[in-house]
Order: sequence, then C-alpha cells, then structure tokens
Amino acid sequence: MSRAALLVLADGRFPAGGHAHSGGAEPAVAEGRVRDADSLAAFCRGRLHTAGLTAAALAAAAAHGLDPLALDEAADARTPSPALRATARKLGRQMMRAARATWPGPELDALATARPRGAHQPVVLGLTARSAGLGPEDAAHCVAYETVSGPATAVVRLLSLDPFHATAVLARLAPDLDRVAEQAAEAARQGIDALPAASAPLLDITAEAHAAWPVRLFAS
Repeated sequence: MSRAALLVLADGRFPAGGHAHSGGAEPAVAEGRVRDADSLAAFCRGRLHTAGLTAAALAAAAAHGLDPLALDEAADARTPSPALRATARKLGRQMMRAARATWPGPELDALATARPRGAHQPVVLGLTARSAGLGPEDAAHCVAYETVSGPATAVVRLLSLDPFHATAVLARLAPDLDRVAEQAAEAARQGIDALPAASAPLLDITAEAHAAWPVRLFAS
C-alpha cells in the first residue's frame, strides 16, 4: 500500500474536475448561510456527517472489492436530487479518465465499459484507490477530505475569505474526518445493505435551484 498514491489521489490538482464544483457552497453563500470562517465550519461539518459519510462509505466499499455496478445503483438510491446525480456521474466520468491514465486496470476498464456516461464519483474513486493499491480506509479518508476541502476552496473565491482561515477550518475538522472515514470503512466491510444513507435535504433542494441559475461561478 503506497501512501504516496494516496497523496496523489487526494491532491486537489489531480485532474478529476472537482475544482469546478463548490459542493453546495455557492448557493449557501448566496443565501447568507455561509458568510465567514465559523459558518463555513458549520456548513462543512454538516456536509461531512451526511452526504460525506454516505459518499465515503460507497468509496470504501468499492475499494474493498464490492460490486461497483451494485454500488452505483446504491449511490443512485441515496441521491434523490437529479442535479446531484448528474453532477456525480459527470465527476465520475472525469475521474475515470484520470484514473485509467494513472493506475490502469481491468476493474476500471470494466466499469467504464458498463457505465460509458459515468458512474457515481465516489464509486469510481474507490475503485481507483483499489487499482492504486490502497485500502477502504484510504478511499474513505480521501472522500471525506474532498467533501470539505471543495467547499472551503470555493468559499475562498466566493467571499474572498482569508485562505489561512479556510485552511484552519479544515485542520479543526481533522478529528471529524477521521471518525467519518472509520465509520465508512467499517460499514463497507459489512456489505452494501449496511452502507449509510445519511441525507442532507437542504443540499438537495439548493442543488436543484442552483442548477437553474442563469449565471454561476461553479457547476454545482
């Protein structure tokens, strides 16, 4: 197992398209729910323990070797918002391109063939981690981190928030990230039926509204 591979996969410069997405932060800023470092921390913590936990468990399950097609269906069932389903598949398609160029393998090829329009991004990320020789905990940590780092980076641009303050928010969330990754990996070992389905209805609602904006800085 290569820790260097984990760093590459978790790096924000990995060409998986995440930089174009705010993870719901853009509408939250527009509505005044995120306005400073404290409200950013609350937003990220809520996202981490709901949508983040669900996504991390899906990734951990894929890294553990569970059927990625069944996991993709499980991801659909856990994503009620059509806008978020479309986003997850778009990001999954982009990650698949990067993954097959970086850590090519037959399991990635099989999923790409079965889901030419893209599988859900957490499933692809978990399978990518598996192809890179990483384990379920690694995949879960990677997803948990991107669940909060994406919004934090977006808010720096949206509010001109001091990047030192945004980074401090991520650092203070480290214990939560560890707990969520542990919970996700443990659920993955128990099978698909044990995977969490934690929901964040406000994220679903705002994602649908955001998708209809005529002008926006981020894709989601």
